[in-house]
Amino acid sequence: MRVKLVNLERYQQPDVIRRTLTRLRVAVVGLSGNQLRASNFVGYYLLRHGYDVVPINPRESEIFGRRCFPSLADVPEPVDTINVFRDPSVVPALAEEAVAVGASCLWLQFGVISEQAAEIASAGGLDVVMDRCMKIEHARYIGRMHWLGFNTGTISAQRRTPR
Repeated sequence: MRVKLVNLERYQQPDVIRRTLTRLRVAVVGLSGNQLRASNFVGYYLLRHGYDVVPINPRESEIFGRRCFPSLADVPEPVDTINVFRDPSVVPALAEEAVAVGASCLWLQFGVISEQAAEIASAGGLDVVMDRCMKIEHARYIGRMHWLGFNTGTISAQRRTPR
């Protein structure tokens, strides 16, 4: 089986990321009630930073004291951003749902890479961010990480040698 390489830079544009981070109603698809899961950590971070987090998980009834919805179609009010923590194989269907509910952006977390979903969302007028963490990007562009030198466009654990 051949794997198609995706041009990720196309879906990691700083202007799109910054614009998306200003949209405060975020549906987190695959949000887990388990505090050890990345989706829970990111959802909690977003909630603590003023985002209206809408949990989407058919196996949960409530997360963070908020009602959990089985799908995007079940959310009664509009959402701005769809933040996805799901297997890439189900993301094209989620992209179709995101277009149907009138979202502004389809945000695919680290490792969630789907060119097909990106094409569906883009064709439906949505911005697309792929293989990026919303928490990290918030901290980089809006939070305090940038004061520590993280707003360089490069993420690395290597220290720079003084000149």
